[in-house]
Amino acid sequence: MTYRPETLRTLRLDAAAVIARYPAPRSALLPLLHLCQSVDGYVSPDGLAFCAETLGLTSAEVSAVATFYSQFKRQPNGQYTLGVCITALCGLMGGDAVFERLSQYLEVGHDQTTADGMFTLEKIECNAACDYAPVVMVNWEFFDNQTPRSVIELVNDLRAGRAVNPTRGPGPVATFKQVSRVLAGFEDGLSDQGPGAGPSSLAGLRAAGMAGQAPTPGALTDQAPTLAAETPSPTAETPAVAAETSIAEETEPTSPKEAG
Repeated sequence: MTYRPETLRTLRLDAAAVIARYPAPRSALLPLLHLCQSVDGYVSPDGLAFCAETLGLTSAEVSAVATFYSQFKRQPNGQYTLGVCITALCGLMGGDAVFERLSQYLEVGHDQTTADGMFTLEKIECNAACDYAPVVMVNWEFFDNQTPRSVIELVNDLRAGRAVNPTRGPGPVATFKQVSRVLAGFEDGLSDQGPGAGPSSLAGLRAAGMAGQAPTPGALTDQAPTLAAETPSPTAETPAVAAETSIAEETEPTSPKEAG
């Protein structure tokens, strides 16, 4: 391993705190991999060796886990991972057009990182947020009802260092390394910040009445018109409109180079 002595000392202290939570040390492998990502920005060869040595595992055992889960990166990751949902509903609501616009603007494809190390672009198979399609995640925080235009504004804000808050969850959005440390089990104190669910997510619960109670006869039909009136209408573009906006109507630069 080529970690500096002070880095290795801190890693070992943090690893000991993580391992103490488990009855068997090898059960701590997943959070230790996140811990290494919080230092290196990906699961580096040093990170693999550290996990293997610390937990008494072989490098093959650690590598098998690190290559199985998509949140573990085996090459340097950007400061911000942009995950675009392209599963059926998001794709039909404009997710495909959103991805193509980002890919064109950032000049990278799926699972590729921009030359300046700022962004890694990914296609994601369902973000479990279909009620706000199309959805984009930045370091696993939700940005709902996105369009080809709005994601370019999002990227430009992040690149300029402006604070960006997700639609739901804590803000501003943290970097990939900061989020990796949280996933390793070290609290950032922001878990209760921001809304956890929006009106569209809660519509069914509201129609059924209070949580834990069966709906009264006619509750769904009686409340449906009210809910429809209260719930904000979707802002996502249809694929046709998104594509048209992406190609013909948008005025922002087609690449970061032109932005300068």
